[in-house]
Amino acid sequence: MIFVDFARAMIENPVLRVAWNLLELTWVIWLPGILFIGFITVWLKYKRIEFIVKQGNILLELKLPKDVQKSPLAMELVFTSLYQTGAATYLDTFLGGKIRPWFSFELVSINGMVHFYIWTPPKFRQLLESQLYAQYPGLEIVEAEDYTRGIFVDNEKRILWGTSFKLTKEDVYPIKTYVDYGLDREQEEEFKIDPMTSVLDYLASIKRGNQVWIQIMIQAHRKEKLKDDARFFGKEFWKEQAKDEIKKKIDELRSDDSFRLPTEGEKELVAALERSQSKYAFEVGIRGIYIADKEVFDSINITGLIGSFRQYSSNTLNGFKLGKFTDFDYPWQDFKRMRRDAIERKYLNAYKLRSFFFPPYRHFLTSPFILNTEELATIYHLPGRVATTPGLIKTQSRKGEAPANLPV
Repeated sequence: MIFVDFARAMIENPVLRVAWNLLELTWVIWLPGILFIGFITVWLKYKRIEFIVKQGNILLELKLPKDVQKSPLAMELVFTSLYQTGAATYLDTFLGGKIRPWFSFELVSINGMVHFYIWTPPKFRQLLESQLYAQYPGLEIVEAEDYTRGIFVDNEKRILWGTSFKLTKEDVYPIKTYVDYGLDREQEEEFKIDPMTSVLDYLASIKRGNQVWIQIMIQAHRKEKLKDDARFFGKEFWKEQAKDEIKKKIDELRSDDSFRLPTEGEKELVAALERSQSKYAFEVGIRGIYIADKEVFDSINITGLIGSFRQYSSNTLNGFKLGKFTDFDYPWQDFKRMRRDAIERKYLNAYKLRSFFFPPYRHFLTSPFILNTEELATIYHLPGRVATTPGLIKTQSRKGEAPANLPV
């Protein structure tokens, strides 16, 4: 009875009656538009999934040389070569489902053995290998079987916990990079501090029956155009945002008729912003998953995963923090674990497919943020002598040099 009275009151409302009459008179305008947008959305999702399946993918494992004498700058050059914005016509986009290429750089610990992987479309394999061989003589690159196969959500046998990382500030602010740690300068090995060693040591500490997967997915960032991304409303270009932020910081130093000198912190901040926007930018998504057999599960490994990116943070610049994760804070949020089971399955499947920028798991649980090549090289590079982690997979003997006819 209450609902009937409510419906009657709504119908008798003169404002609502006018709105309803307006919709009736204009349906020939708005209804076809809604149906068209719905059709385009479903069509693009279908064609893009078809395109992704057709192009295929491979997983490459990097077996480190016994002695890496290169700074992270070497890896920065590799990332620069992967700045592939793609080129498409309207037919390519709307009929062929063509998309910008993306890559996944992965750090994996299985029973305490640390692996470096790169997931890529097959047509970029030669480019990747030539750039890596050029920068890291003695490196061995092999096509690997996907380590995610055979792992499924099974609450009776294993525990799975996953999370996404996000930035603490707007993405125009850079994280603390290898340049800030002084790795771009010549110095004695005993004085070098590589922030990535914290991650590697954590991964190597994982015990038997445990696995930790870290996935860094990247895609070239650029101005979005309708024929390239099929987006009617693209977001602002990152470099334009960075320039606006630099101007804003400089304007803060001005008063009515004077200009005060910046503090050391303000100088460093503006210098970091200027250096950051001079490099190529990528849209990035970072996932982490901890998997353990029930009898050897150790919650401290979740704590370690959450804190594994903390050394890249700075109070004055940017940093990483925990995003959404697969479990819930309170039991009444998830009746009989049904919601968590569903999220775990989706999260694991999204990780296996390396799906983040496009369907079927576009922006699942989080949104992409911007990192430039210097920042990417900081969180993923082949460690030098300063890293003494025992669980690193390295080549057993020195291989021959890369073929001379590989394009560089």
